[in-house]
Amino acid sequence: MKAIITTGYGSPEVFKLDLVAKPSPKSNEILVRIHASAVTKADTMMRTGKPYIGRLFLGISKPKHQIWGTGFAGVVVAVGSEVTNFKIGDNVFGENIASFGTYAQFVTIPEAGVVAHMPKSISFEEAAGMCDGGITSLNFLCNIGNIYPGQNVLINGASGSLGAAAIQIAKYYGAIVTAVCSTANIEMVNSLGADAVIDYTKTDFAQNKNSYDLIYDTVGSRSFAECKDALTENGCYASPVLGMPLLGDMVATSLFGNKKAKFSATGSLPTEEIKRLLGVLLEIIEAGLFKTPIDRRYKLEQVVEAHAYIDKGHKKGNVVLKPFALA
Repeated sequence: MKAIITTGYGSPEVFKLDLVAKPSPKSNEILVRIHASAVTKADTMMRTGKPYIGRLFLGISKPKHQIWGTGFAGVVVAVGSEVTNFKIGDNVFGENIASFGTYAQFVTIPEAGVVAHMPKSISFEEAAGMCDGGITSLNFLCNIGNIYPGQNVLINGASGSLGAAAIQIAKYYGAIVTAVCSTANIEMVNSLGADAVIDYTKTDFAQNKNSYDLIYDTVGSRSFAECKDALTENGCYASPVLGMPLLGDMVATSLFGNKKAKFSATGSLPTEEIKRLLGVLLEIIEAGLFKTPIDRRYKLEQVVEAHAYIDKGHKKGNVVLKPFALA
């Protein structure tokens, strides 16, 4: 099968197209023919090997997973002897967090892993990126931000996959949502249900003192120190982008003050918790209250272009790979 091999950490050029053996499912696994794979901001950050603390999980000198990628959607083409919840022909989607491997034409995943039947209302392309944006934002809004009706939530980086998901999830829980994006993306974030939109090229949201109960910085472009005055008395700043400044702020705010800085590595949560969050996401999807904007589509062999595009920082929603010929 065709697959993208990771040769090391660095620029998008570390990826090479190669032919590798198609995997065979173990007794507790399913084999999925991938129709769409997600290419995420998290993928591009991990590709660089920075921050270096991430290499403790990814591999010290080079990635321990030869084939990159976690988000996928496709069709089950084989099942192990112990599999009971899936059958050949099922449309499925999920996150292969444990072993990666979705920048390829086929992937195996344990039946007990983060995988579910696809709702009929969504496409393979939409499903491929739903777990990254949806599950991560559910974790930050619900587990970290303790979201509640009427909570004032600001989402920085509102037009990316995490931000687009966060707008819809926050509205589902009855929060009042302020979305921060560039001029070009205002129409899109409005269509997702934001109550207010701030164009960061014209207005600095951090100057809005005592305004937000939760600031969810999906892109890590603003520090806790910059956002502190914009938080309410017991407000929380949360970001999935970990660096030394945020780490220091987390320690300091855990000891002093009412305003908190928080981080969570969603992918390192127990599998059962990730699956619980996936179940919540499915409820929102099946209620017709969640959609995934697709920004760009690339063939598998165009993965370098896909990463280079995301590196520019102007992604609108999701970017997907098509391991087989584009339809």
